[in-house]
Amino acid sequence: MERGPVLPDSLVLEIFLRLPHDAVLRAGLTCRQWLAVSRDEFLWRELFYSYYRIPRSVPRHPAAASWYREFRRLFDCIPCVEVQTLREHTDQVLHLAFSHKGHRFSSCSKDCTVKLWDTERLDGNIAMVHSSSMRQFNWGYTQFSQFNADDTLLLVSGVYMGPHHSSSGEIAVISLDNYTLLSRVRNKPYDVFGCWLNETHLISGNLHWIGNMTSCSVLWLNKAFQDVESENVNVVKRLFKIQNVNASTIRTVMVAHCRRHDNPDLLLDYEAQSQARRQKGQQQQQHRPLLFDLGTSGSEEDEDEETGGEEARLPAHRFPQPSMSGLGHVLQGCKNVGHTEMAIESHVAKVMGRAHTKAPDAALMEPSEPGEGEDKTYLLFTTGSLTYSPHQIGIKRIKPDQMTTCGPVLGEERSSDEFFDSLDHVIDIHGHIIGMGLSPDHRYLYVNSRAWPAGCVISDPMSPPPIAEEIDLHVIDLKSLREERRSLRAHRAFTPNDECFFIFLDVSRDFVASGAEDKHGYIWDRHYNICLARLAHDDVVNSVAFSPADQELLLSASDDSTIKVWRSPRMVRLAQAPGRPPRPRSFLPSWLNRGKNSAPSSGVNGKPQAGAGNTGTEQGEEV
Repeated sequence: MERGPVLPDSLVLEIFLRLPHDAVLRAGLTCRQWLAVSRDEFLWRELFYSYYRIPRSVPRHPAAASWYREFRRLFDCIPCVEVQTLREHTDQVLHLAFSHKGHRFSSCSKDCTVKLWDTERLDGNIAMVHSSSMRQFNWGYTQFSQFNADDTLLLVSGVYMGPHHSSSGEIAVISLDNYTLLSRVRNKPYDVFGCWLNETHLISGNLHWIGNMTSCSVLWLNKAFQDVESENVNVVKRLFKIQNVNASTIRTVMVAHCRRHDNPDLLLDYEAQSQARRQKGQQQQQHRPLLFDLGTSGSEEDEDEETGGEEARLPAHRFPQPSMSGLGHVLQGCKNVGHTEMAIESHVAKVMGRAHTKAPDAALMEPSEPGEGEDKTYLLFTTGSLTYSPHQIGIKRIKPDQMTTCGPVLGEERSSDEFFDSLDHVIDIHGHIIGMGLSPDHRYLYVNSRAWPAGCVISDPMSPPPIAEEIDLHVIDLKSLREERRSLRAHRAFTPNDECFFIFLDVSRDFVASGAEDKHGYIWDRHYNICLARLAHDDVVNSVAFSPADQELLLSASDDSTIKVWRSPRMVRLAQAPGRPPRPRSFLPSWLNRGKNSAPSSGVNGKPQAGAGNTGTEQGEEV
């Protein structure tokens, strides 16, 4: 049988450039010539930028071997397939945390329990291995947990309902060898949360009001337990004492160890965009973060619409927030105080702060030279200077002699003129901060915030500006200590200023994920800054967590009292073929079957949306 005339490769390529990616893959099965053309790098570069709607100034991921494989990574390796729903909690699930090895995770809930789960069962399912109720210690609920560096201890933070319903917090340390309670530490306000500094020491907070709107936050270093060998050594030591003005307080502490800043997992370097801006004459004299508008997640509202202002009022107990870090105390105190008196107090507090605050040591925050190898440790927290809502990131460097409780309980000696410690660095977010998360290498800090209107002026600290429904995702480089990126309007929240609650986010090597109030979790690619998946729940999504051992495994926790387990389409296919001998994977047929066997609802940027209806059968079989 004679062969007909063969189309030139260039013409086939021109045709393929006008087809969607799934049609290109299907056409590549026709003959060897078309298969070769369907793997053309130029073709897949064009398909990549058009399908994911990425600006062409953004270069390919530095670790990508080809455009085809990079398209495949973003399409097939995202944990967007729901494989299990855990229903052991009886109330809203507020936080999730993986162990550093990824073999276990913990969950906190308004049912006042902390539960531990095993992720390495032979059947592939996740199962609960332990549950501890904290009600016996008069807790209202558990809100946060964290494994120490060697996964032997678990820090659990909660709201402690003490005498007169003073809503301070408390931290408990649980041994993971026998699940015994080792220690309890008071933590005020409760949304300091607390965190580990190293394997055996944790950081807590205390708050002292010294006026209607002025307070002092004290951060303490605590030993997790007292053993026989150290019975004569202090178990606590004061780290910092910081003045708060205008009803603000220090909240959400976390520790960043800067050991790998010169060798990060992923360097967010967009030199190509900088060059493009210079060519267009748009290069700014001052550094400005790169901005990406990721849409409104299916909202029909106009992108320029902003939420209306609401008068400050007591929290509505959704999370619940008994006093919002002492805000109830402030509001009660301000009822009998006029604006003039509050303005005088604010002015006096600032004057006294300048006179009695220890000067910052500029050398502590100087960026280290490449290859210098200095091991810096930063304490990060949210704070504010204009109003009670947290709108700034405060940074304090922890010096080597502050890493243990040895030495004076009150820390280094200071003169009467150095009553307060100064902040080493402050980054203003210009909005209400509702979440923070560190990249695994601790190079980048990701921040959820709800923006204030542009150009707004705060005249009354008790009346912060209205906040946007859209959540901005900021990226701060902890090496240069400046904001590098901002992703605009990707996920949403609806509660007003005084009812805002924390939405925990998590960062893996390549992805960042966050919850939202729109009943979805979201996954972005860190390099391309694009939203890849929406993970459906029946209520607010409070927390997400990637497995440190496998970023294709993600957990999400919701007000619907469930924890959902999400895996990538690739991992689902592998799990469905357990006894087959290993051989090279043929991605093409399974990719085609993924679109042929299912019709998922529309997701972000036209891509399939993950939800309860997605199962592993969508992904087809391997060949």
